[in-house]
Amino acid sequence: MSLPDSDDARWFAEEVLPHDRALRGYLRGSFPSVRDVEDVVQESYLRIWRTRAAQPIRSARGFLFRIARNLALDNVRHTQASPIDALGSLEALSVVEERPTAADLLTREERSRLVGQALARLPGRCREAIFLHKIKGLSQKAVADQLGLSEKTVANQVGLGVKRCEQFFRDRGIESF
Repeated sequence: MSLPDSDDARWFAEEVLPHDRALRGYLRGSFPSVRDVEDVVQESYLRIWRTRAAQPIRSARGFLFRIARNLALDNVRHTQASPIDALGSLEALSVVEERPTAADLLTREERSRLVGQALARLPGRCREAIFLHKIKGLSQKAVADQLGLSEKTVANQVGLGVKRCEQFFRDRGIESF
C-alpha cells in the first residue's frame, strides 16, 4: 500500500477518526460476544481506507459503521459455527431448532433501533401517521379518523415521513432497508 497523500490523510482524520469512540461503544454494546473489538475497528479502518482510494464515500460515518457491523456479524457467525459431524441420515437428528441465530437477532435489534431513531426525528403528526399506517398496519382512512385529519393529509404525512426516513438511512450509508 502506498503512503497516503495529505488529502486522504486529512479526510481520514476529519471524517473517520472522530467516530472512533462511538464505533467502539456501538460494537461493545451491540456485539458483546465479539472478543476483540480492536481487530474489528482496525479492519473497518483498513476497508474504508481502501474503498475511499477506489471511489468516493458519501457518508463516512454510515459506511464505517456498516463495515464494522458486517465484520462483527461475521465474527459472531464464525464463533457460533460448529464442526460438521458426519451422519448416516437426517433422521438421526433428534431435534431441529428453527429459532433465529444470534446474528439474526442482532440484525433485527439493530434494524428496530435504526427505525426508532428515524421515527424520532420526524415531526409529531408525521411520526404518528407513519407509525399507525406503516407499523400498526392501519389504512389511511383509519389513521385519518383516529388522528382527526383528512385522508389526503395522512397520505401527504406518510409520504413525507417515508422520504425523510429513507434520507436518514442514506445518510448512514444504508441503501436498502
